[in-house]
Amino acid sequence: MELKIVDVVTPPECNIILGQSHFIKTVEDVYEALASSASGIKFGLAFCESSGECLVRHDGNDPELRRIAAEVAYTIGCGHIFIIYLKGAFPINVLTQLKAVPEVCGIYAATANPLQIVVAETEQGRGVIGVIDGAKSKGIEDENGVKWRKTFLRQIGYKT
Repeated sequence: MELKIVDVVTPPECNIILGQSHFIKTVEDVYEALASSASGIKFGLAFCESSGECLVRHDGNDPELRRIAAEVAYTIGCGHIFIIYLKGAFPINVLTQLKAVPEVCGIYAATANPLQIVVAETEQGRGVIGVIDGAKSKGIEDENGVKWRKTFLRQIGYKT
């Protein structure tokens, strides 16, 4: 077994969702879940088929995000993973609907941070071991940090 790190580039104003599913129908069902979850959402998604032709299947309502998703999925090359590039919405706006898609087994990451995917490769194929999402922790929040966090969440409308 060989371990590899795949760096995933996040375009400006985008978020990425990386997950695993189990069936070619993933592309169409994830498309429907995303399109119906938030108005104004732009996205591209890709799914790595792991049997048959083993192609990267892709769709989306934004041609550039669709292209990026397909290229990145191909670089990752792990069976049954999917990657979504979002613009005009945040993962919090779509994760509930995404997790309700019957083919979705799990979510590895939902982030706008720099993302690295830890991949194991064997003679059979490749699989995601885990992700490195953003930077290492630099400390523990104090009272000012708590105050800032609570104020920030109310300013952006996620808490009242």
